Amino acid sequence: MIDFFGANLFFIAVLILIVLIAVWNVFLQLQQRKLRNKIMTLLGGKKAKGLEKVIFELIKRLKENEKKVLELKKFDKYLEKMAVFSIHKVGVVRYNPFKEVGGDQSFSIALLDSRNSGFVITSLYGRETNRIYGKPVKKGKSEYQLSEEEIMAIEEAIAC
Repeated sequence: MIDFFGANLFFIAVLILIVLIAVWNVFLQLQQRKLRNKIMTLLGGKKAKGLEKVIFELIKRLKENEKKVLELKKFDKYLEKMAVFSIHKVGVVRYNPFKEVGGDQSFSIALLDSRNSGFVITSLYGRETNRIYGKPVKKGKSEYQLSEEEIMAIEEAIAC
């Protein structure tokens, strides 16, 4: 028997090598199959029956997502347009226009958009009366005569 193994040792080594390669090949195929099944389960859920169906399902989802992205882009443009005209800048000045009334109960507040347009509101507080004025502002200026406090409120808002 030693003579048999000794004489055919080369052939036995080659045979063992072939068997090892075959076992390794089977192992790799099993790993690939497990990986493919795991991917199909992740992508297509438990109902995934074939790679082709999974791919079609993914394409369908991709098209739906593209539609949603387009809707979001439209909404984003709308928000950008609206943001230009919303109030971005605020300036407030409190003061006492009448010496007989204590405290700074009167105020001027400027509310401006990104283009320095908006309005200024002034409230004059007196013991007997309270008057409120509103004046439009375009590009930091008004066509109406502005008080010193209103100008200060606009300048404060523009400085924001």
